[in-house]
Amino acid sequence: MLMAAMTDTLPAHPSPTATDACEEALVRASSAGDASAFESLYRRHVGRVHGVILRLVGQDGARAEDLTQEAFVRAWQALPGYRFESAFGTWLYRLATNTALMELRSRRAAPTFEDAEAIDASAEPPTRTHGPGLSHDLDRGVASLPPRARAVLVLHDIEGWTHQEIGDALEMAVGSSKAQLHRARKLLRARFGGTP
Repeated sequence: MLMAAMTDTLPAHPSPTATDACEEALVRASSAGDASAFESLYRRHVGRVHGVILRLVGQDGARAEDLTQEAFVRAWQALPGYRFESAFGTWLYRLATNTALMELRSRRAAPTFEDAEAIDASAEPPTRTHGPGLSHDLDRGVASLPPRARAVLVLHDIEGWTHQEIGDALEMAVGSSKAQLHRARKLLRARFGGTP
């Protein structure tokens, strides 16, 4: 299983060129069916993949674990078609994000996704967090946002997507993406005592 503990380690501080070359070799071997090369790629990227998925699904740790595994299974299946037109990490994180977004879109019929106003923003999310770069409180604040606002905030402010990309992925107008981002920021400011 991919989540099994691995004992081998990477060099402490490889140069960017050495890292890129090593990663490309691992990707080429993986796309040819080398499972141990893919496990190395998994170890390199699982933390960030899990972090973005966890933020997108609102700190639901069990669901984020499942979606992380699903993202890596999809990556394994899609690797033979990977064309090296972008960095492998970029390709993988986009695939992982799309995996989480498909989960969010599958909830569209439920009030928890479409009727963002009905979300109880004061609900306590689980305390477990894995995402690098955000404090525990900020992770909890992001998790408390309504799903669409949370998705737009994570994709725009953390992952660097454009509003056009977000609109395409979430099947919303660019103006709606901008409005959801404004709303998410306003809710976070209010949560942390800033002016709305």
